[in-house]
Amino acid sequence: MTLSRLLIANRGEIACRIIRGCRALGIRAIAVYSEADRDARHVREADEAWPIGPASARESYLDIQRILDTARAARADAIHPGYGFLSENADFAAACAAAGIRFVGPPASVIRAMGLKHEAKALVEAAGVPVVPGYAGADQSPESLRTAAERLGFPLLVKAAAGGGGRGMRVVRAAGELNDALAAARGEAENAFGDGRLLLERFIERPRHIEVQVFGDTHGGCVHLFERECSVQRRYQKIIEEAPSPFPDSATRTALTAAAVRAARAVGYVNAGTVEFIVAGDGSFYFMEMNTRLQVEHPVTEAITGLDLVAWQLAVAAGAPLPLAQEQIRAAGHAVEARICCEDPARGFLPSTGRIRRFIAPPADDHWRIDAGVSDGDVVGPWYDGLIAKVIASGPDRATALATLNHRLARTAVHGVTTNLALLRAIAARPEFAASGVDTGFVERELPALLAPPAPADAALLVAARVALDDIAATARRAGSHSPWAQGDGWRAGAAARQALGLRMPDFHRAYARSQGDVVDLEIGERPVRGRVRGDGQQFTVAAGDGSREVEVIRDGPALQVVADRADEITLAPAWPFERSVDDAEAHPASPLPGRIVSLRVAAGDRVEAGQVLAVVEGMKVQHPVRAARAGRVTAVLVAAGDLVDAEAFLLELAPT
Repeated sequence: MTLSRLLIANRGEIACRIIRGCRALGIRAIAVYSEADRDARHVREADEAWPIGPASARESYLDIQRILDTARAARADAIHPGYGFLSENADFAAACAAAGIRFVGPPASVIRAMGLKHEAKALVEAAGVPVVPGYAGADQSPESLRTAAERLGFPLLVKAAAGGGGRGMRVVRAAGELNDALAAARGEAENAFGDGRLLLERFIERPRHIEVQVFGDTHGGCVHLFERECSVQRRYQKIIEEAPSPFPDSATRTALTAAAVRAARAVGYVNAGTVEFIVAGDGSFYFMEMNTRLQVEHPVTEAITGLDLVAWQLAVAAGAPLPLAQEQIRAAGHAVEARICCEDPARGFLPSTGRIRRFIAPPADDHWRIDAGVSDGDVVGPWYDGLIAKVIASGPDRATALATLNHRLARTAVHGVTTNLALLRAIAARPEFAASGVDTGFVERELPALLAPPAPADAALLVAARVALDDIAATARRAGSHSPWAQGDGWRAGAAARQALGLRMPDFHRAYARSQGDVVDLEIGERPVRGRVRGDGQQFTVAAGDGSREVEVIRDGPALQVVADRADEITLAPAWPFERSVDDAEAHPASPLPGRIVSLRVAAGDRVEAGQVLAVVEGMKVQHPVRAARAGRVTAVLVAAGDLVDAEAFLLELAPT
């Protein structure tokens, strides 16, 4: 059978990736979209696009009947689910089969077998794959879970039985933390997966997360495409991945990949899948779960093998045998992927929404790939995952790939929404990462240091000052006056004008600058900086201190990304900005993100203590407590449980006591 019309039951960057794969194979790509995605990039790029309902994922991308009705109307002969949404939904795979539409993935029986973590563990253990000791019993009462936890000992991991992506997962280090962890994990699992069952596992300290890409066909073929390292994570969600893993020796690598193939064969696996392992410091490894779909990080495997995994998926779905046998699959070089997400790491990775004014990145080449789901002008809303793009650097060895990643991340910018780009740059530049010494807890342990913005380099400060001074001069010229009296910049006879500037980097700093020819003098507080700045627009040469260097500027309005040895982000601001008082903020607890009010814990008239939970807001399937910043009395409750609220929306009013 050949595939000619493929419906892509997804959105964002993975939908765009599959559309590119279809185009290369001459397959007509059919997109679907919710009301929120009417103007999305994947809709623009597809050969045709069909509406499937409201913005809510439950009423659109997760609505099996809508997807199938649309596939029939569009005359699709296959459906690719991407990842997330319905990609690991056994009922969806079964419904596709019943409708006579090929599902690009494993059969429903395989998804069911591997979908529940406790059943998957028992299955692969029988096939000789090591598993982490734990509890996966049918008795889900709090008493049974507490008994099992005491038997396993602490620390332990509470996990959603039907979960993934870090949702419904909590680390418990002492018995006193267990009840809260069980309640939070169960609530999150029910909201994200519709299944509140939990399992417990012994928690392995400072593990690495290594996974193996596997592929099976309907002719009995099953191979691996080597492994990927995914240890750089935040809240159990990967943000930087690489292939191959720099950790295992050849014997461990052989054992890992063989175990992954055994796990896949144990269920008669078909199409693309990933077997994930927790790896201890001594090299021992344990099965964690199997993802029965294409992974977000598949591009790094493509980079080292030279294979197109989406093309393999479509070939297998059409009934063809695997394109290559195991001995024909080779890996060469190294690749690293970084996920660009709309979120604010400094605020607990809360989602960020808004319109993307500009997405700037170096053009793709043989060693740099960009898989993006957005373009300039696109809107990032509160309804879906915040991943907007992935950048992939490759090279003949790991050092070269990392050098490319550092160089080009510094020249990548997203304006209009808050992203994790600065965090990605900080991680990629850390010596521990370069030395392949990180584990899954690295980001959490080092987050304060990773988020602490380094003082901008002198070269970056001088260029920012020159840009600001040029803006002021240009504004005066547009006003039609060259009179120093008209500029109001502190000019005095016999000396260069001294201009007050506002620089956010990210904290606000008031600075004073003047220029005479190419020489720029800058004062920030008590710190003087002087240098010669030549150039304009995007390229500058700065001579200051111990030598000169070339500096690039990526600009979007007042936002500057100044790249010398690293990327420094500086925003030009009025010298006398209005700032909301701290007292005002503490008196009006606000929602940290766009979302839904899950619960209110207080009522008007209640007295509260600093740190007390006032409300719980859910966004992106994760629940966030809103706490009192100070002690006080609730004078008004401005929302109700179930309300949808915007980020920074006031929830309550507090009066000091």
